[in-house]
This record gives sequence, C-alpha cells and structure tokens, in this order.
Amino acid sequence: MTRPQAGDVFVFATGDKARSVIGDADLAVGAPPVLAWPMDPQSKVIRDGSRLNQVLLVRLDTAKLDETTKSRATEGGFVAYSASCTHALCPVTGWHADKRIFHCPCHNSEFDPSIGAKVVFGPAPRPLPALPLKTVDGAPVAAQGFTGKVGAGSA
Repeated sequence: MTRPQAGDVFVFATGDKARSVIGDADLAVGAPPVLAWPMDPQSKVIRDGSRLNQVLLVRLDTAKLDETTKSRATEGGFVAYSASCTHALCPVTGWHADKRIFHCPCHNSEFDPSIGAKVVFGPAPRPLPALPLKTVDGAPVAAQGFTGKVGAGSA
C-alpha cells in the first residue's frame, strides 16, 4: 500500500512482461506509455496493493519537454505520472499518439506529459501528479515520491 519511494524501480503492470523490471530498451521515444508498478529493489516487493500506486511511464524527446518536466525526467527522456485521473479516479489508459497526450476514457480528460501532465481537455481539475525520476544502471528509478496528491479532487 506504500506509495512509490525514492529508489524504487518499475515493473510492467500488464502484458507478456508483467512484473518484470522496465529497462532502458523497453520503451522507445514517442512509444505509447506503459502502466507500471513501483518495486522496492532490495525486498522485491511490488507496491501493487493500491491502484493509486499505478504509474504511467512514457519516454519523450527531451528537447520537447518544458523545464519543470525536464527536471523530473531521466537523461533518456523517461517521465512518470500517476495513472489515476484527478477528476473521478478512473485509470488513465488512453494515448493519442498523434498529439502525444494521455487520455482518460471515463470523462475524456486529456493530459500533456511534456508540460507536467497539464490538463489540455476535459473536466479534470488539475494535472496528474508527477513522479520524478533518475537513471540507475540504464533504467528509470524513482528519485522521490509523487509531487502532489494522487487521485480525484482539486487539492
């Protein structure tokens, strides 16, 4: 149930690679985001006890990131955000590849990950909380916890 912690690595939440660690080669720049869980690298405990821990991990062109987002990204362009919509707590699972924005299918909120997951459409009242990253052995790792309240609401 513990939220992501500094030093956590990420594992795939779904698919053929579910529960395996996400590395540098697993996500190309501009590819759709993956749903991930944080994992304590020492104990190997996956922090999947709460859906509020689920993370959207995407790799973007660092030249197209605003300064705040760039400061939270890895050198290779990995950025991470909460996968829980700030409107009604639905899972943000959509991706508009042409615009490179996240989409929440419940009420159509859209978030731009290159500018801090700012709301660019829909009823969501605030951006998705970011999860600052660093690179360790070529893989994205949490540098600290979420930058704000995870889940629905304006606070």
